[in-house]
Amino acid sequence: MPYEREDTGSPDWAYNWADGKGLLGMDQPEEVDAAFEREEPHVGVAVIGLALNHSDPGIILPRIARALRSDSEELRRQATVALAHVARLHHTVDAECLALLRTRLRGNEADDDLWAFVPHRRLPLWLWRHHLPQHAKWLLWHRWRT
Repeated sequence: MPYEREDTGSPDWAYNWADGKGLLGMDQPEEVDAAFEREEPHVGVAVIGLALNHSDPGIILPRIARALRSDSEELRRQATVALAHVARLHHTVDAECLALLRTRLRGNEADDDLWAFVPHRRLPLWLWRHHLPQHAKWLLWHRWRT
């Protein structure tokens, strides 16, 4: 895939910001910050890569929030995907990302992954309102059918 990092064996390997090559292998938050400053067109892919490869959600979530505040719809969509990955891999989310996610349309990747992987007691009421009807239907109908 064009966004995956190639292992060239070279110690001076760099991310290719021109075509996005290797950015899904991103694991350096300072590189993502610099890309935001340069207004790189593939910074959203780098944010997704950071979500997939960095071990500290406290480092990842501020970059996702920055992307969610962007004027670019594509970057906000990519930030939503990155937030879904953080929920799935780290089982956490912060208040700032939740507030920014609330402005997005319901039913996106992050809504579903937050509901599935983050403890429900840590989720806001607006996300409960979105998922509770589906959950109640499952409890009342599908669970007791067999």
